[in-house]
Amino acid sequence: MIAKLPQRFIEQTKQMLGEEFNDFLESYSFPIYQGIRINTNKVEIEHWNEIAPFGNLEQIPWCLEGFYYNEQTPSKHPYYYAGLYYIQEPSAMSPVAYLPIEKGDKVLDLCAAPGGKTTQIGSKLENTGVLVSNDISATRAKALVKNIELFGFKNTIVTSEAPEKLSNSWKGYFDKILVDAPCSGEGMFKKDSTAIKSWEKYEENHFFDTQLSLLNSAEKMLKTGGYILYSTCTFNKIENENIINIFLSENPNFEIVPLNPIGGIKELNGTLRLWPHCIKGEGHFLCLMHKKYGENFESNLIQVKNKIKDFKLLADFISKNTYISLDEYIFMNDDKFYLINPNMPNHDKLRTLRTGLLLGTIQHNKFKPSHALAIAYQSHMFKNIINFSNNDINVIKYLKGETLEGDYKKGEYIVCVDNFPLGWIKSNNGNLKNQYPASWRKIN
Repeated sequence: MIAKLPQRFIEQTKQMLGEEFNDFLESYSFPIYQGIRINTNKVEIEHWNEIAPFGNLEQIPWCLEGFYYNEQTPSKHPYYYAGLYYIQEPSAMSPVAYLPIEKGDKVLDLCAAPGGKTTQIGSKLENTGVLVSNDISATRAKALVKNIELFGFKNTIVTSEAPEKLSNSWKGYFDKILVDAPCSGEGMFKKDSTAIKSWEKYEENHFFDTQLSLLNSAEKMLKTGGYILYSTCTFNKIENENIINIFLSENPNFEIVPLNPIGGIKELNGTLRLWPHCIKGEGHFLCLMHKKYGENFESNLIQVKNKIKDFKLLADFISKNTYISLDEYIFMNDDKFYLINPNMPNHDKLRTLRTGLLLGTIQHNKFKPSHALAIAYQSHMFKNIINFSNNDINVIKYLKGETLEGDYKKGEYIVCVDNFPLGWIKSNNGNLKNQYPASWRKIN
């Protein structure tokens, strides 16, 4: 692997690391460390430790809900389909771990797809406040929506817009912003050989303008007193320290907030570097910045007056099948109903893929519940459940979209694995009709 590293990369990294460089090269012979991050909105860590199906897991030092694993197929276990964890490279868990998110915050993930860091932010918010997840690529943003639904978030807006356009609409709205910037991906060289080929195509400063533009857009959307966490998965100074220095020189109202290194992470002038020869992970750069002063703006919030109880078909289904309050606010788009937080920002002029939690749609004068609704709440919030243990063959059959057998009274049921919801099933005249979405089904 060492011989395949680009010469320019070797020279620049050797200059940065000095006598540590040989240790860095040796790290390319280390195993690729795998990680899962527990969805604490659905399962507490203490409970997870009791039910974890992958044996004894080693905790990741900088992320209390993150664990290294040796199991090769965590994506095949039913708990994955219940949204109990996200599969994520361990060092990629560090940016959100160091962003000081508090319950009730309004948080923006500016470059969010496919959703690893967004799901981590949402878990820290615990379905309070507002989370806006944006990715300029509409295709990538679709994967983002799926992961948000899998984790059961109700307070999230997903947009697919240029950051400059977002900053024109949402001046001074957010308490915290994550800028996990597009970069040359030097930290991915060991696990992804295509990353080296991509790197060789670009000049040294290829991403510089994009990264600086992202920070400038984030600055406009951040409240006075708020925080920006800038991160990349690359090593060179051009995309890291140089970007920060230029941003600070142009924005004297910002200051670096020194971060505390944990578990082998290196600190330099308040910023952090995760080097693969010092940690069990592939590498990251982190810098937290505080907005000391600036202009205050009055937020333009979403206009919402309707509640679940205002729509009979929706209210009848919710009251019959769940314990969800009929006083929850909803947002309507065509025939779709979304449960929302009324403190969400107005997004009329933005390309939006999701506003809050999709409850379902009206079809043929009937309310059809969404899969997102089925997995957004804990099982005790549903009136009718069918519960299987994780080693029951019926769980796999359900996830594959196959027919289940059982004598249940007519109605809608939530299928659960060990009391964690997986999705809907409908009983009618002794038949169970599998409602698990085709696009989500377990293939093997």
